[in-house]
Amino acid sequence: MSRLEESVSGICFSVDRKSLLLIKRRDVPVWVLPGGGIEPFETPEEGIIREFQEETGLKVRIVRKIAEYTPLCRLAHYTHFYECAVIEGTPQTGSETKEIRFFPLSTLPKRMPPPYPDQIADAQTMSQDLLRKEIKGVTYPALIKNLILHPILVIRFLLARIKIPFNT
Repeated sequence: MSRLEESVSGICFSVDRKSLLLIKRRDVPVWVLPGGGIEPFETPEEGIIREFQEETGLKVRIVRKIAEYTPLCRLAHYTHFYECAVIEGTPQTGSETKEIRFFPLSTLPKRMPPPYPDQIADAQTMSQDLLRKEIKGVTYPALIKNLILHPILVIRFLLARIKIPFNT
């Protein structure tokens, strides 16, 4: 598997662990955890630190690696999932990010797409062992269901996935 077939995702809790940082994407305007593809010759650890910087303007350090997720279809990538902590900076939007906000765990956005709710739940377990799981929420049947329920968001997701920009 090449680095181009892998991605990273990260979670950053508030100091009291009652809130977490989410970003609203520009291409598909939904709240998600920071993350993205791993660049060639980049380690997953370097990738998550870079993605946090690009998407939030924040410099972070890795607290722990929580999980590695295996895709069930071509809609997702093999994903390395990390808990990170802010060490410097002020949240700033950029070319990929429309908004950045800490949400209380009790009031997370309702339309958060898969696999993010599962990743958040995995991070809250505080397991010391590295989780290895399949990405269950990102499947072709789920895509069809969401296409019926949220057609515009799914079309924007698919366009972004094949690298066709969608102006916001």
